[in-house]
Amino acid sequence: MKIASPRTRAYKVVCIIILIILAIFFMFPLYWIITGAFKTSQEIYAASPVWWPSEWTLNNFVKLFEKRSAPLFQIGSLAGPTVPAAIRWLVNTVFMAVVAMLLTCITAAMAGYALAKKCFVGRALLFSLIICAMALPKQVILIPLLKEMSALNLYDTLWAVIFPTVGWPFGVFLMKQFSEGIPGEILEAARVDGAGEVRTFATIVMPMVKPGIGALAIFTFINSWNDYFMQLVMLSSNANFTISLGIATLQGETTTDTGLLMAGAALAAVPIIIVFLIFQKYFTQGITMGAVKG
Repeated sequence: MKIASPRTRAYKVVCIIILIILAIFFMFPLYWIITGAFKTSQEIYAASPVWWPSEWTLNNFVKLFEKRSAPLFQIGSLAGPTVPAAIRWLVNTVFMAVVAMLLTCITAAMAGYALAKKCFVGRALLFSLIICAMALPKQVILIPLLKEMSALNLYDTLWAVIFPTVGWPFGVFLMKQFSEGIPGEILEAARVDGAGEVRTFATIVMPMVKPGIGALAIFTFINSWNDYFMQLVMLSSNANFTISLGIATLQGETTTDTGLLMAGAALAAVPIIIVFLIFQKYFTQGITMGAVKG
């Protein structure tokens, strides 16, 4: 058994210490928000920072849920039971992020597979345009998107935030890199066995690019969840607000209830943490495998 040299052990110890420091640094904002949501006003506005609540309280969450009310869902003239507006905002955000994640993963996987394994006229040009679109700021296309959503009568609906996300250029690029690693012999064998394009894609391509889909699912979910700018432009009514917009509207004109905002931020962070814990295995595989794709 090979014994590591003192220099190697010292290097590993230093790396571990640096990683621990970085982890604490990046985790501190989440810790501060979660603990701040349970602090009293006196501790939040104390002259010196209170690192740990001496008295845990749910008053901030009570104020968050009592602030406003809205129907749980609304489909045409059919409205659900009245619930705290924060619950409706959270449901809206989860629906928007999950639907955008599913549609983006499906369309990006299909487009990436076609660009990687299908030969057609203009394939290189089309991929070049997709790469160029990755560098295009969203603000540049905001006015055309707003006009398009208004023309389709989708303005002030969650679909106005979902549809612009579908066909995300980065997602197409990522899935193309993964699809290039699929052996052509496997696809040819499937065709010889009589499998059609849909069956080949569903039973062979999708399982082989699963790590890439897992990574893209996390990227898309977080991107949709945190896209405050697009939500601010496309949504205007209280019932259609996302959790980010709803929390922003709770700020007073002259005063700000920091505890209330921290409670809303803590509530908004829970679904992202859950999604990451579910897909973290595929996320790690996707990053490591995607890094070696040519």
